[in-house]
Amino acid sequence: MSLMEKYAYYSYLTATVANLFLLFFSLRDFKKNPVLLPLLMAILLSLLWSSYIAYAIYHNDLLTSATLPLETLRNTAWFLLLRSLILKQQDNAHLDTFTKLDKTVAAIIGIIFILEVFSDLRYQVQQGLGQDIRIFAHVIFSIIGLILVEQLYRNATLDLHWTIKFLCVGLGALFGVDFIVYSKSLLFAHIDFMLWDSRGFINALIVPLLVISVRRLQTNTSVNFKAPRKSLFHTTVLIVTGAYLVLMSLAGFYIRDYDGSWGGVAQIIFIFIAIMMLLLLLVSGKARSMTRVYFNQHFFNYRYDYRDIWIELSKTIAQIDSVNDLSAVIIKTLMELTETSGGALWLSDDQDDFYLAEEISLNLQSLQSIKSNNSLIRFMKNKQWMIDFVEFENSPDVYDEVDLSPWLTKDQHISLIVPLFRQNKLVAFVVLAKAKLKRQLIWEDHDLLKTVGMQLTNALALSHTSEALFRSRQFEAYNQLSAFLVHDLKNLVAQVSLIVKNAEKHKHKPEFIDDSIETLENVVFKIDSILGQLKKGCVQTNSITLLNLNAVIEDVILQQQGHKPSIHCIMTLDKCEVLGEKEKLTAILGHLVQNAQEATEEHGSVQLILSKDDHYAIVKIIDNGVGMDAKFVAERLFKPFDTTKGNAGMGVGVYEARDTILKYDGLCDVESNLGVGTTFTIKLPLAIDGLL
Repeated sequence: MSLMEKYAYYSYLTATVANLFLLFFSLRDFKKNPVLLPLLMAILLSLLWSSYIAYAIYHNDLLTSATLPLETLRNTAWFLLLRSLILKQQDNAHLDTFTKLDKTVAAIIGIIFILEVFSDLRYQVQQGLGQDIRIFAHVIFSIIGLILVEQLYRNATLDLHWTIKFLCVGLGALFGVDFIVYSKSLLFAHIDFMLWDSRGFINALIVPLLVISVRRLQTNTSVNFKAPRKSLFHTTVLIVTGAYLVLMSLAGFYIRDYDGSWGGVAQIIFIFIAIMMLLLLLVSGKARSMTRVYFNQHFFNYRYDYRDIWIELSKTIAQIDSVNDLSAVIIKTLMELTETSGGALWLSDDQDDFYLAEEISLNLQSLQSIKSNNSLIRFMKNKQWMIDFVEFENSPDVYDEVDLSPWLTKDQHISLIVPLFRQNKLVAFVVLAKAKLKRQLIWEDHDLLKTVGMQLTNALALSHTSEALFRSRQFEAYNQLSAFLVHDLKNLVAQVSLIVKNAEKHKHKPEFIDDSIETLENVVFKIDSILGQLKKGCVQTNSITLLNLNAVIEDVILQQQGHKPSIHCIMTLDKCEVLGEKEKLTAILGHLVQNAQEATEEHGSVQLILSKDDHYAIVKIIDNGVGMDAKFVAERLFKPFDTTKGNAGMGVGVYEARDTILKYDGLCDVESNLGVGTTFTIKLPLAIDGLL
């Protein structure tokens, strides 16, 4: 072999060894890799591509055209890996667009691969077009690869940048070199073999970068793939990148012509180093910040794309479920806008002091609580200014009224303190770490941060209001439970009071003693039942049994016999069976009868009538008392906690009665007229219908 053949052989042999090492390394902890299959496919095809070329050179049997199909497969595998990572960042709204692009690119790759494999077909196409399209196709492939790399990196979150940084650098260099090789070959109508032979070494140099990215993909399993907001900055970068590559290519031509036969090798190494420097420059946060500042100052009227920022912020806030989530969102939003690496949020408490609510990559444990009389709090309340530590370094007299020494320690690297106001009241403030680019904020930065801060503060207030409303509903539920319990206890107390009231007069009568004992047994039973339901795990959810309504009505009459007027009971049948809870039905019928007695004068009439039809047992409670108008019946009668008895009533008896009857699939109807009286009609399904 000649010297250059040996160079090419060792170049691709080195690439083969490097790819083999990358393959074995990727198989370690492979279960933790989120893109394992496309990654292994890309590595295997890269290994096949480099090993075939090295084998062909060693046996003096190399045909460049025979390597192009393998290179097409290799490129396709890397496309699939980049596509997998990009799709993880997209929401469902963008998937249809990516599917259409996938089909288009897949069709192009398929056509080119078929033409590269089948020489007869390629010859016919070449005769029709008048030229060989394979070199042009590989120029397109390299451009597609560069576009995918750029799209992956620019759509990645700050957390994801650390994971994919070296993957983007390595693949960007790979496709960048391919672009130079094939674009130059297309320009001069033949392949530059010096450039082509050097690609093995270049592929081997890329492997360490891929090893780092594979390891980070395996270890950083909690990475967030959510896409951040869009920016015009990246379009400008493409223009700068094109100009940069043109200048580097011109310098490469100069080196080649100046150095003779080995100028090509120096040209390849120089271009590769230039591309690597460019990619490292592009993934540097500080470099991007400097570029953004320059172009915003010289080419754009506004620094920020307010529409995109506002839409993204609204979407983010809409997905928040709790105050804890919102605290992290507030910090991350301001971190992204100011391009800082950490932050912390302080919230005000009931005493207007401030406590550390959330912290991200910023060690401020010594400042967990800040009193309302602190000079920092007073300064922000009075001035409503952001505290810019770059401005503090340049003009310390601006902040004479505030002591910033606690925030100036070497370990903290604070760059900005952003107060959050709502209706001119300081409700929170955010402390941000050192920015990637050290610069003093201008008016546009202040306006944006204030506007975004107001939106975040409103979201914070809404979240606090929602939590307060939830707690209020919990108290309301507790109060409702208490009202029902008090109502039941009030009825039991009334029964005991009735015994005490009549004891002096009838205590010597055995019948009174027997009735009193029976009443007290009933009271004890009901109190035990109430206490049992209050105990955790002892709530009776279903105690419905077969009941004889005749017996229930007899209990009601016995329970209410001490009240005036007396109850006139009419039962047209000896037995009427329904499904229900005896204690509950006795309580609600007793309450309705008691209401009728209280609404009727002592010489009036209260009737309790039991009958039935084909499907229902019918209970009517009829009185000729004061009655109610239609508006009261419609709006207030069944409304809980609304009573006409003042402090003597709870306003839950009629509501509970109708609620219970409806749960039994029954009906409750009221007819009433002022000065005439009221008729309650209760219908309960007969037992046979209830069982069906």
